[in-house]
Amino acid sequence: MTPRFLIIIGVFVALGGVLYLTSGRAPSSPGAPEAGTSAPVAPRPSRPGEVTEVSFLYSTEKKEWVEAAAAAFQQEHPSIRLKLLGLGSLDAAQAILDGREKPTVWSPADSAVLRLLAADWATDAERGPLFAPQGDEAPAPLVITPLVFVVWEDRAEVLKKASGGGTVSWKVLQKAVTSPQGWPAIGGKPEWGFVKLGHTDPTRSNSGLQTLLLATLEYYGKRAGLTVGDLLDPRYQDWMKALERGVTRFEPSTGTFMADMVRFGPSRYDIAVVYESLAISQLSHAQGRWGDLRVYYPSLTLWSDHPAAVLQGDWVTPAQKAAALEWLRYLRSRPVQERALAFGFRPADPTVPLRTEAADNPFTRLASHGVRVEVPPVAEVPQPRVVRELLALWTRVLASR
Repeated sequence: MTPRFLIIIGVFVALGGVLYLTSGRAPSSPGAPEAGTSAPVAPRPSRPGEVTEVSFLYSTEKKEWVEAAAAAFQQEHPSIRLKLLGLGSLDAAQAILDGREKPTVWSPADSAVLRLLAADWATDAERGPLFAPQGDEAPAPLVITPLVFVVWEDRAEVLKKASGGGTVSWKVLQKAVTSPQGWPAIGGKPEWGFVKLGHTDPTRSNSGLQTLLLATLEYYGKRAGLTVGDLLDPRYQDWMKALERGVTRFEPSTGTFMADMVRFGPSRYDIAVVYESLAISQLSHAQGRWGDLRVYYPSLTLWSDHPAAVLQGDWVTPAQKAAALEWLRYLRSRPVQERALAFGFRPADPTVPLRTEAADNPFTRLASHGVRVEVPPVAEVPQPRVVRELLALWTRVLASR
């Protein structure tokens, strides 16, 4: 079994650990993680005046927030040089495991991916733990965001009517993407052609894996308790195969995927499944270009908590470790957490309000486009063997396309 497969099949094994991080949010955001704190640690260059380089590997969807924070941090900390690299969460995990990437700090989209890599890393006892399991140096969330649908407004009106309610459902989407009649099958316009659904590759991107789980849970009308038997049902397998055939391409990164939806419009994607933060960051770019783009929350969602970990690999020096902790302390400081709102994220710090008087607050400014503070119920993570079978089924779906 390859290291990549070990990472993929177990991504949701550790998702239960996210509940620990999510226990402290306000009632309006059930299940959201509590902000972690790190004790201030002054950088310790090897020699006076020496600049310490910190390599920060992060999931692409938080690129704009990270780059803005890094620019301000560099001005305040000239003795620390940040080297930034954005990469899909699962791709990054594999690169670290293979030794192709050796960052000082890693921040994937989800704690599950981080913990899974730590477990795979630990199979070689000689290397020691990849990051501190507890204390001030232990991984903690930076920002949080739920999974949402992003739909062009004219298409969304058709989908909502077909769903018989005010939201977009997976069952109606499946019917729409599988019909040889395309949009007219559910009341849409013939000139829209076939229904084009998009989500990322679940073997490379956390949002793609979350998408599979949420679609499956809605099919069975469950919030929890998914079983292997459910996945072995031929009727469900046919349903899932048909749904995934309607996905024209599986992008490796959620950030890149969302940008393409805005760039190419409904000629490429009618509906996309992305993080709320990415939807917020791109909505203003889309309006008036191809029509209005709106956010819809699925009946169930999952949180991505964007943890950050200072790695304990032998390539990280004491000076780099101290500088990295200073960088993370800065990212978790209240001013930087407050600025995360402008980039579409919900702060990991539960004391930072989501609605503010700021003109750029997305939960006020974009409410008319579907963005809201309240989120749907959060799905519970299935057992590891269920996740294993779900991903095996997805591989079979691709093989039969």
